Amino acid sequence: MLTREAPAVPRGGGAHLLLLRNLWVHKGHSPWTMALYSIFEPVLYLLAIGVGIGRMIGDVPGIDVGYAAFVAPGLLATAVMNSALHETMEAAFAKSRYDRFYQSVLVTPVTVTGVVVGEVAWAMLRGLITAVGFLVVIAVFGLVSSPWALMSLPGALLVGFAFGATGLAATTFIRGWHDFQYVQLVMLPMFLFATTFYPVTVYPRPVQIFVELLPLYHGIQLLRGFSLGHVDSGMIVSVAYLTAMGVLGLLVARHRWTRILLR
Repeated sequence: MLTREAPAVPRGGGAHLLLLRNLWVHKGHSPWTMALYSIFEPVLYLLAIGVGIGRMIGDVPGIDVGYAAFVAPGLLATAVMNSALHETMEAAFAKSRYDRFYQSVLVTPVTVTGVVVGEVAWAMLRGLITAVGFLVVIAVFGLVSSPWALMSLPGALLVGFAFGATGLAATTFIRGWHDFQYVQLVMLPMFLFATTFYPVTVYPRPVQIFVELLPLYHGIQLLRGFSLGHVDSGMIVSVAYLTAMGVLGLLVARHRWTRILLR
């Protein structure tokens, strides 16, 4: 009696297949169009605060760079973070709750691990596209003065990994669209206080310690160091922090999505 063999599970759980699917869905959008969507708001901040207010401030004390050049990497890190979080939070929530996309994917040989890794990889790619677009913009403004700025691209991949994995894990706790307002209660203060617009030295030491624990702070420190050419051993701390954050988020996301999708 002939029997049909079950299709083999793709290597890596089929993560590459999910990534290719996301690329196919967005094939009608050029990379520059996708980048434009992500950098429009940060560029407005750069023009209004970095360039506008920067003309009155001049150089940032203790760093000896123009204010716009100081703010630009902070907005770059924020744009990458937002791109990664959008893909692994609102988009992932809609796919799971309303489109039942992940449930359909698991009927194929793609595994939960493949779904999680594929979505995080897609978030990293979106963050990279955003970083390329934003770097082009700040280069046009004359805010790139060091060849180290090219290292902002692998830095952006790391930021996208950290926030993408954490966002995918956090999405498993979202009960409905109204819960995303609580996410904004965390993200907005972090954006404002994580040295996006001024150095951490403006705070008293107890507040500095708190700020230095924020994930966006480490993303900004990493990309700002590369953008300004201020590369030092302290950036290793930010790399280690973001790597640990991404790995932990990936593990939690895999565990939580396994419980949700296979229950």
